[in-house]
Amino acid sequence: MGYKNNQTGYLDGLLSSRAVIKKNNYALIPHDGLVNNVIPGFENCDCSILGSKQLGANFVDYIITLHKDGKNQRGFGGDGVETIVYVIDGVLKVNDGTETHELTKGGYVYLPASTLMYLENGQDADTEIFLYKKRYQPLEGYEAHKVVGNVNDMEPIEYEGMKDVLLWDFLPKDLGFDMNFHILSFEPGASHGYIETHYQEHGAYLLSGQGMYNLDNEWMPVEKGDYIFMSSYVQQAAYAVGRDEPLMYVYSKDCNRDPEI
Repeated sequence: MGYKNNQTGYLDGLLSSRAVIKKNNYALIPHDGLVNNVIPGFENCDCSILGSKQLGANFVDYIITLHKDGKNQRGFGGDGVETIVYVIDGVLKVNDGTETHELTKGGYVYLPASTLMYLENGQDADTEIFLYKKRYQPLEGYEAHKVVGNVNDMEPIEYEGMKDVLLWDFLPKDLGFDMNFHILSFEPGASHGYIETHYQEHGAYLLSGQGMYNLDNEWMPVEKGDYIFMSSYVQQAAYAVGRDEPLMYVYSKDCNRDPEI
């Protein structure tokens, strides 16, 4: 399974946290500080809300553990809100009101803003997912469509020509889509080629490894289970510093639209 916080009762020593919250700028939220939220429609699930408008994001991210019989049969998204779900570990059934897709680790489904997403755990053991929603920005003459895939069936791209930094794109590079989902993976010792500064915002969940992340020109340690929010124009870059596995994270990025005025 993915990272789970099984803490109950008191910790040893003084309470402390690596969390850094700079609203409308950036945030680092370690997994061991997350709390469960009651979200209408989710049954037999542990749900934590990560990125949201209260943090400064134009989207909402969740990390959700579906226990046995865990589900959302009320429907998620729709009515102008696009959604995407990524399976961190386990088996997930995703229905769009017409057909059901069974996803395993690395699987994902994107549904356009006109379609509700129904979720159900596909096994007795826990299933962990990363879930995203955003209000869709329509563009005349173009529209998005359902996309189903699994990163394990895809060939990664060498990120900006670096063989030790790999990228997986989830969605087509098509003007019908106003966002994309990616996985970025750094082998130990690898890094971004430069500190990035750009208009797009990100919500990122770390799937494996350890590293140092630059957020607004502050370097801070990160590891598997952390969540990072990066607003527009915040400086950002990563180094992978672990010994045994790559620093890898799944993240969203808005794209294909001109800024509004």
